[in-house]
Amino acid sequence: MDCKSGVDLTIVLNKLIFANLTHRPVRTLLSVLAIAVEVTMILTLVGVSHGTLDATKDRTKAIGADVVVRPTGSSVMSSLSGAPLSDKYLAFLMQQPHVTAVTGVVAQSIQFPDSVFGIDFAAFNKMSGGFEYVTGRDPVNDDDMIVDEDYAKKHHLRVGSTIDLIAHRWNISGIMQRGKGARIAVKLKTLQAIEGTPGRLTMIYVKLDDPALAEQVADQLKTTMSDDQIYSMNALLSAYDVSNIGMLRDFIDVVIFVAVVVGFIVVFMAMYTAVLERTREIGIIKAVGGGSGLVLSILLRETVLLAVGGTLLGIVMTYGAQWMMKRFEPGSLVQETVYLWWAYAGGIAIVGSMLGVVVPGVKAVKQDVTEALSYE
Repeated sequence: MDCKSGVDLTIVLNKLIFANLTHRPVRTLLSVLAIAVEVTMILTLVGVSHGTLDATKDRTKAIGADVVVRPTGSSVMSSLSGAPLSDKYLAFLMQQPHVTAVTGVVAQSIQFPDSVFGIDFAAFNKMSGGFEYVTGRDPVNDDDMIVDEDYAKKHHLRVGSTIDLIAHRWNISGIMQRGKGARIAVKLKTLQAIEGTPGRLTMIYVKLDDPALAEQVADQLKTTMSDDQIYSMNALLSAYDVSNIGMLRDFIDVVIFVAVVVGFIVVFMAMYTAVLERTREIGIIKAVGGGSGLVLSILLRETVLLAVGGTLLGIVMTYGAQWMMKRFEPGSLVQETVYLWWAYAGGIAIVGSMLGVVVPGVKAVKQDVTEALSYE
């Protein structure tokens, strides 16, 4: 009998909670939408951070190198530009044990996150296996340029089109399926001439006869070349992680904090006004024997429903943001779906919402029964 009474009470409470939420549909929908925006902000930022870094990692991996030589004093995650390395290192590296191929590039940063690579196409293709073209071919003339599909789509380019970049007019000779190292490439000698750095390089890529020796060869080269910025490709790729980029990590934390504050304010306002409007109802619940715990339970359940509904809607809206990014900004930023963060974002939304109901909940449980029943 007691069990049946408990079940009946739960059913009544659930009906009451849904009735309360549907009684003011506009307020409920706005609360859910605000929480959804909070979740979308978090998931979109995290998705773009992971997606952009993973896209960069994939392009770097596609080069086919086992060891990377970078300028002394640079950091793994720094955006390199200029040409501080001498191309004399190419011959020196080619003489080292286990080295089967060497190629150098000049990198010129343009609008974030893109850069232009100046490459020796013969040496680069030997290492990477060459580019796969949707249409066109490798550059033949000094002013030829190749770009990937996304960049071509964004800038409305096709083979034969011209584009002005780094104070030079280029002819599009090929559109590749995906970039290798960079999404835009030109002849090495041409970019060196434009930058005024003949015989200089930004980075050097080294291919070995046995990739398993990459760490060993990198350590040997650090000693031989007196340079601590020599990495195996695996070590370099492992650095492409959000946790390794302090500014990005801090920015994500700030956005999450702002999102929690937004969720807190929205739920606080919604539940506070709900408590005021339901003063008499709360008095009746207490008058018939309902304790403060029951009243607080009702408010918390309503809040959780709002947070869960907002989280689900936020996840759906994230796919909308992803579609818009692909549609209107193809290739500029890549957004991934980071499923683990669905749980994180939902947890953050629920916690923020629960914080928002604390003050209204305290006000509700402290209401005097007599005053509540006489409230109009």
